[in-house]
Amino acid sequence: MTQHLDSKRLPRSRPRPGHGKVLAAVLGLVAALSLGAMGEARATSPTATSAASPDRWTDRAHGFASLAGGTTGGAGGKVVTVTDQASLAKYAAAPEPYIIRVAGSIAVEPFGSDIVVGSDKTLIGVGDTGEIVHGELHLNPGTSNVIIRNLTIRDSYVEGDWDGKTTDFDAIQMDTVDHVWIDHNRFTHMGDGLLDIRKDSQYITVSYNQFSNHNKAFGIGWTTNVRTQITVDHNWFTGTKQRNPSADNCAYAHLYNNYLSAQVADGDPTWTYGNWSRGRTRMVIENGYYDGVQHPYQADATAELVERGSILRNTTGRTDEWGAAFDPREFYDYRLDPAAAVPALVKRFSGPQQRIGGVTLNVPADYPTVQLAVDAVPDGNTVPVTIAVAPGTYREKVFIPASKPDIVLQGTGRDRSDTVVVFDTPAAYGGSTGSATVRIAANDVTARNLTFSNDFDEAAHELNGEQALAMKTTGDRIVFEDTAFLGNQDTLMTDSPKLDVISRVYVRDSYIEGDVDFVYGRATTVIERSVIRALSRGSGTNNGYITAASTWTGNPYGFLITRSKIVSDAPAGTFHLGRPWHPGGEPAAVAQVLIRDTELPAAIKASPWTDMSGFSWKDARLTEYRNFGPGAAVTADRPQMSEAGARDHTVADYLQGTDGWAPYARH
Repeated sequence: MTQHLDSKRLPRSRPRPGHGKVLAAVLGLVAALSLGAMGEARATSPTATSAASPDRWTDRAHGFASLAGGTTGGAGGKVVTVTDQASLAKYAAAPEPYIIRVAGSIAVEPFGSDIVVGSDKTLIGVGDTGEIVHGELHLNPGTSNVIIRNLTIRDSYVEGDWDGKTTDFDAIQMDTVDHVWIDHNRFTHMGDGLLDIRKDSQYITVSYNQFSNHNKAFGIGWTTNVRTQITVDHNWFTGTKQRNPSADNCAYAHLYNNYLSAQVADGDPTWTYGNWSRGRTRMVIENGYYDGVQHPYQADATAELVERGSILRNTTGRTDEWGAAFDPREFYDYRLDPAAAVPALVKRFSGPQQRIGGVTLNVPADYPTVQLAVDAVPDGNTVPVTIAVAPGTYREKVFIPASKPDIVLQGTGRDRSDTVVVFDTPAAYGGSTGSATVRIAANDVTARNLTFSNDFDEAAHELNGEQALAMKTTGDRIVFEDTAFLGNQDTLMTDSPKLDVISRVYVRDSYIEGDVDFVYGRATTVIERSVIRALSRGSGTNNGYITAASTWTGNPYGFLITRSKIVSDAPAGTFHLGRPWHPGGEPAAVAQVLIRDTELPAAIKASPWTDMSGFSWKDARLTEYRNFGPGAAVTADRPQMSEAGARDHTVADYLQGTDGWAPYARH
């Protein structure tokens, strides 16, 4: 962006941190304040994390579905959104892995038809409105690694066929499959079973679903072999008659924290029941809640059933317990809720949830690089996709194109320095834009708990073009929270697609370092509650410039730095607050910068603004307001904004635009 300064080659007072590592001193300072890919991409020693949320869902299967390699569904594949039967059928049956988001209601024709689901698929409802009507999801023998979440599957019931003898219109049916997770769905009013898991299917978990308004709710088995391992937890069975569930010849059936209520009462003395351990099944029931249920739990003489901790209310009939069954904790860990809490928990958290409909792409567990995860996001994306980046150093370049909005880049380490995206390209190789480690051209992108670095070592190279960006944005409504930007010249560029297009960027609780023009561009940018470190280049007179705004003259709001702290290891009186950048000599690019309520170090010059490329700083809009610290002063060369002007130059004023954008209100 800016011209090279001869003085930049003077020795620096400290070594440049290598490969994107944040200095311990910087971390201490922040704590004290309370504040397409180029080259071979790789991740160094990252650790995947997937903590349970207070909302009781994660994107990782638990129970038996988590064993023997786990159940990941379409992880590693592309994300698609479907709104019609043809698209759903196409992607569900495809040989490649897919994460398939079902948006709105899809009516299946002919009535009761199957949608075949192949291996390595995730089907997930968008928000809580994704549903499949009049149709069945069918998993053929040999299918493996399938996740079905957050969907409503309903209404293939044929009037008068209460026993399902003439149709086989299940909600989900699977035969001889392995590794399937059925989670947070609603199944109601179907033609035969709501959920049929049959013929030696293995490593299955059924969690947080609702089964309602049906006769034969949930059957497991239809085999003489004893192979199936299944976990059934936190499901709500209400208005159902039988199979809640029925488990036939299961090697291990673990049922815990399920809620059975309002059972259909039609006077049937045998086939109205709750749970049934059939054949040679070994079943363990823990902390269930049975309210208004006939035969809450029963077992064949050949089966085993261990029950502990359940509550029975208004129940009659069999409560069989015999045999040793098995100990589930020998297979996996799990959280057991008190039985008394089950009705409220299950009512609140079972079935489709508004906040589950988003998609999380895990790096490197499912996608080895950040760019590959970005590539998996669909063009025209309208639902937020989180790219969860595990701790590690990712030496790669990342580009989020304008066609992929609504992305959240989330570092999952304890500190932003745990997760680093870094590369080392200077402007000499591809221009200023081409030097950027990360480029964000899309709208509505948020990055949290990450470090972005360009660790090009300018002192070790003789190049005419040493600008080396850690980050460049051109999209609108970009948010950086708890992020670090490491570089020297041109570290952070917040721009827009063209001069008279206004893009907005909000940076909060973050850290930015550099020496020459290291916060620059024409986007409307707010930097709040952050640390800005002006690096010394070893000069006794001029060590650099913090800002270089190129704000369009028709835009009253360029850069606002507020409630922040500028620090520096440069000698006193050797650093500028900024200078006006007119790219290509563009006269309509007239810098606007306000630094207010911010601590300034002694390194700031007494006359902190300066000319650039023949353009006078006095013709730009460069002001301060109520700054403090050893580098703050009020002089003729330091324009101060008036009280009235300051009231119109707040964080809200800079960011609200015409759509009322207020990212700061989330805090």
